[in-house]
Amino acid sequence: MMNKNLKIAIVGAGSSYTPELIEGLSQHRKTLPVKEIVLLDINEERLGIMEGFVKRYIQHLNYDVKVWSTTSREEAFTGADFISTQIRVGGNKARINDEKIPLKYGLIGQETTGVGGMFNALRVIPVMIEIAKDVEKYCPDAWIINYSNPTGLVTEALNKICNVKIAGLCAGGMRPRWWASEALDVPEEKIYYDYLGLNHMNFTYHMTIDGRPITDEEFSQVIKKCTTVSQEWMETLHLIPSQYTQYYFHTKERVQQLKEQDKTRGEAILELEKQIFREYADESNNDKPKTLAKRGGGGYSKVAIGVMDAIYNDTGKWMVINVANNGTVRFLDDDAVIETACYVSKNGMQPLTIPDYPKTVVGLISAVKTYESLAVEAAITGNKDIALQALVAHPLVRDYDIAKPLLEEMLEAHRDYLPQFYKNGK
Repeated sequence: MMNKNLKIAIVGAGSSYTPELIEGLSQHRKTLPVKEIVLLDINEERLGIMEGFVKRYIQHLNYDVKVWSTTSREEAFTGADFISTQIRVGGNKARINDEKIPLKYGLIGQETTGVGGMFNALRVIPVMIEIAKDVEKYCPDAWIINYSNPTGLVTEALNKICNVKIAGLCAGGMRPRWWASEALDVPEEKIYYDYLGLNHMNFTYHMTIDGRPITDEEFSQVIKKCTTVSQEWMETLHLIPSQYTQYYFHTKERVQQLKEQDKTRGEAILELEKQIFREYADESNNDKPKTLAKRGGGGYSKVAIGVMDAIYNDTGKWMVINVANNGTVRFLDDDAVIETACYVSKNGMQPLTIPDYPKTVVGLISAVKTYESLAVEAAITGNKDIALQALVAHPLVRDYDIAKPLLEEMLEAHRDYLPQFYKNGK
């Protein structure tokens, strides 16, 4: 399918996650013959530290691959086979605003969910469109492997505006498989399920092992792994929800918990990353720092490399990915991006038919999808009216009297990263 000397460009390579991707590529060197890894970032200080560390790390891993860095997309993308994108526009400081400002209004403050998720999308989508247009220009056959949050909205925006091949990824879709494998002591590849919904708003059901439906007792064992949602509620639903549905099913409790925290997650990560980067910068250090485990995001490289491997080797692997609906979920528009089970091959992602839908969650999924599509439109156009409609459409906001002043405060807080809303300096 592709050449035998793969080139991978990592966009946002100054991310603390980058070594996990390098480690994963090293572990798959027999099936993914990568010969060149380019690190691309706009933060030259972090990029320089990361390049130095990665060069030491590949020696430690005995991984024979050329590694270099650049701030030029043209240099990074020319001849690339895969573009891994992991950007955070505004960094963790912007994330902290996403977390703190909504809480003042009694709403969930979170990087991918609710108001914070929307403003993350408003910042990241225009930049991802610029990146995708350069992919079109310099490496039109390359696959974008996107991990930039919120991945479903990013994927939908790029599908609308650009002509690129993109896989919108999140480890969450594969997590029920990992949970079941661990809880029931069964190899992962024997476990399958139907999967309905969107990124961070989804439900797993009809789980099978070797084609046999799991028993109620086995279901009870699996859901113990999902610690963010009430066990009793999951038993009642008889569905395995995304961990992020905690913000919908336990809203009041989560708002209170977030208000009582000493630090937001973004503030904690800002502190943690200072320590992680001190360790990356230490020239005597050639292995992943132990503090990286505290950063979260486990499973990120496993899914990204699983997709690359399935495309390159045309394996038809079963994975959960964010793709255009195209009739898979009959109650959503064809161009809506959903998160669903697919077979992945050299031809891309083939979503699997979903035979039936749990009625209890259809309305919630539909409402969140309405918000998402409006948020994508607002991100692309910079239309404040559409942004306000998106907020009011969101089940975690709903209230116009809250949404209107909140929108103004969030726009002002993120003004430097939202040029589409301030054309001609207004």
